[in-house]
Order: sequence, then C-alpha cells, then structure tokens
Amino acid sequence: MNATTMTYALYLALAVPLTIWVARTLHRNGRIFLIDCFHGREALADSVNQLLVVGFYLMNIGFVSLYLKVAGEVSEVRGVFEVLSGKMGVVLLVLGAMHFFNLFIFTRLRRRAELERSGPPVPPAGVVTPVR
Repeated sequence: MNATTMTYALYLALAVPLTIWVARTLHRNGRIFLIDCFHGREALADSVNQLLVVGFYLMNIGFVSLYLKVAGEVSEVRGVFEVLSGKMGVVLLVLGAMHFFNLFIFTRLRRRAELERSGPPVPPAGVVTPVR
C-alpha cells in the first residue's frame, strides 16, 4: 500500500466515525432543546431531530467523500500527516459550522416560541413621578 492510499484509508477511518459521533451527540443532546422549541410536543421534536440527523449524515459524509481526493502524490510519512491534518481540519471546521448554523436556526425558533407563550405585554398600572 502506497502513502496516498494510506492517506485515503486513514482519512476515511477518522472522518466517518467523527461524523457519526458528532451526529449522535447532537441527536441525544438536542432533543430537550427541540421539545422546548415545539412547545412540549415530543413526537414532533423527535421526528425533526431524526430528520436533522439524516440530513447531517448526508451533508457531512457527502462532503467527506467529495473531499477525499489528494491533489498530488503523497510520498512520505510526513506527507501523510500533512495531508491528513489539513483534510481533517477542514472536516472539523465544516462539522462545527453546520452545528452553529443549526443552533442559530433553532435558537430563533425557540425565541419565537417563547414570545408566543408570553402573551402581550401588560400595560402599566400607574405613572411614577420623580421625587423633587
């Protein structure tokens, strides 16, 4: 097995399990957040959570697959580590960006849900006059 093939194998052996671990962690810990976003409707929150996991797998494993190719031939052990660290760094950045994008969207949904639950503001009971 040459160094380029070794780089491909190590990249896939690291990137795919990392993607699976992140997806499972987000699925497990995001459930409570989604239940709150959907006003306690657990079935809806679980369904959306599962759909998010499937989309996460499709997007990230698709990216990992497309990003597999190395521009040149990898010749030494040092080259394997350099290429691998660059590729894994990009994969980690993409995973993090997707996570923060999801948090942004669902934080907005949660904020909207909280506003709907709070009702209209209460009018003031009286006027406060300054003491002179």
